[in-house]
Amino acid sequence: MQLLRNLFDRIEPLVQPGGKYEKLYPLYEGIESFCFTPPERTRSGPHVRDVLDLKRMMVLVVFALIPCILMAMFNTGYQIHRVVEAGGTTLDTWQSTVYGLTGLPLATSSWVGNFVHGALYFVPVYLVTMTAGGICEVIFSLVRGHAINEGFLVTGTLIPLILPPAIPYWQVVLGTAFGVVIGKEIFGGTGMNFLNPALTARAFLFFAYPAQISGEVWVAATPADGQSGATWLASFAEGSGHLAGFTWTDAFLGLIPGSMGETSVLAVLLGAALLLLTRVGAWQTMAGVLAGTLATAALLNTVGSDTNAMMSLPPHWHLVLGGWAFGTVFMATDPVSSAFTSTGKLWYGVGIGVLSRSSS
Repeated sequence: MQLLRNLFDRIEPLVQPGGKYEKLYPLYEGIESFCFTPPERTRSGPHVRDVLDLKRMMVLVVFALIPCILMAMFNTGYQIHRVVEAGGTTLDTWQSTVYGLTGLPLATSSWVGNFVHGALYFVPVYLVTMTAGGICEVIFSLVRGHAINEGFLVTGTLIPLILPPAIPYWQVVLGTAFGVVIGKEIFGGTGMNFLNPALTARAFLFFAYPAQISGEVWVAATPADGQSGATWLASFAEGSGHLAGFTWTDAFLGLIPGSMGETSVLAVLLGAALLLLTRVGAWQTMAGVLAGTLATAALLNTVGSDTNAMMSLPPHWHLVLGGWAFGTVFMATDPVSSAFTSTGKLWYGVGIGVLSRSSS
């Protein structure tokens, strides 16, 4: 580490004001802050002393997302193996046809096989997201002449989790750039935006490329091409009256088709526990979303409908479908774009719960 510290010390004079590469200081500062604790200290008041700064807050949220990341990789592989086996093709034959390889762990429908196979889809999307978003962050930091902040650390982790496994990488780039630039940077950057960048990226892709994002979603790769099927909410809303043979427990655990990191309520609850324990996530917002959802679902059940099957979906099913839990814990509680007061957070959550169920 001392060699790295010496390298930073030699470069620093070149990027300081008056140096040959002073315009590159934000890039230098961002890399140095990632590797080392900043050496600057506040010498005079007034200032606030707190154990939690932006970087620590972002890191805690990323830690809270780890269960969803692991489940995203496992369930993606699990869905592939489930569909391939149901089609009568052995995994080893299918794998050799698709990849030209045999004998790898992904050739078996096991914990390791599911996880490895799912990682082949999740990791590239994650890397593309971080690269595209990181470039946007650096460009805006250089133009504005300020330090690179840690806000995209969370956004770059959220975006892959709310996307389907086989989404084209160029769409990931477009969606990420749109979310960062339009959702945040044009308002002044982290802390100035009233839109959630990850949700902005998702909304852009939803309206620009609906075939890849909603309705008929990717389920598993086959030797010919991808196999698609309607999402649970889509099939139920169309009047099928059933949920594709899966149980409520399957949905709670996350063993259902859907966006990579949104399916497991259990994984989301593990992350929620960390956010609530560290007070990074507001319990008022989560409680408000829960109350608004249950109340609206119960009201719709009471009213009923002969043409809209969603109005008969029991309230407890709403809690395990459609990314509801993921949005409640990781989207609604965004400290920048959500309400600030405790009462405001509660009613903000209630509004989200009501609107999300009313539009289902």
